[in-house]
Amino acid sequence: MTEEIPLDDVSASVARSGIVAILRAKTADGFAAVADVLVEAGITAIEVTLTSQGATEALAGLRRQLPDTVVIGAGTVLTAGEASASVDVGADFLVSPVLDPELVAGSSVPFYPGALTPTEIYSAMRAGAPVVKLFPAGGLGPAYLRDIRGPLPGARIMPTGGIKIEDVADWLAAGAVAVGLGSPLIGDAASGGDLRKLAARARQAVSAVAIARS
Repeated sequence: MTEEIPLDDVSASVARSGIVAILRAKTADGFAAVADVLVEAGITAIEVTLTSQGATEALAGLRRQLPDTVVIGAGTVLTAGEASASVDVGADFLVSPVLDPELVAGSSVPFYPGALTPTEIYSAMRAGAPVVKLFPAGGLGPAYLRDIRGPLPGARIMPTGGIKIEDVADWLAAGAVAVGLGSPLIGDAASGGDLRKLAARARQAVSAVAIARS
């Protein structure tokens, strides 16, 4: 069995947050206001997806805006150029929906690749990924994670994709290091939606983490 990858400071911060809030919208114009609400609620790990127009500039702005206790990552990273550009503007970690071992091994910051099968998860660990993004996880359920961690107990898994806030505690109880939450958490807040409703959802997610770990 492959050895467990040492947990770096950034990944430890992700684990403490328990939630990685995924910001994805047509444009990144609303990300600053959304991030303030999330951090106020207690979420201290945020992912800015590169598919959002202006994502790189928004990531740089969030790094200036938010305290150092908040870790900020770039998501949907598919190329070495995207990885380098994201790190240059302050990304603390990188996330991808797919597994590219060369990107993982060559990254100067923690890289969380996407994987689905035991073989893919094992390959990601061998490439040096401290955390592996289980994607898409929503249709699989926490039982799948328990089955994975049987033969791969050293795997640190972050289920992402179609996960509801009410399922967060079950995923963490099944052994997830953190859970990635996109639209079920953010809703339409990044596109002009109600920030008060976002705050309520964020508090619910933070409460779910606390319940799972109590």
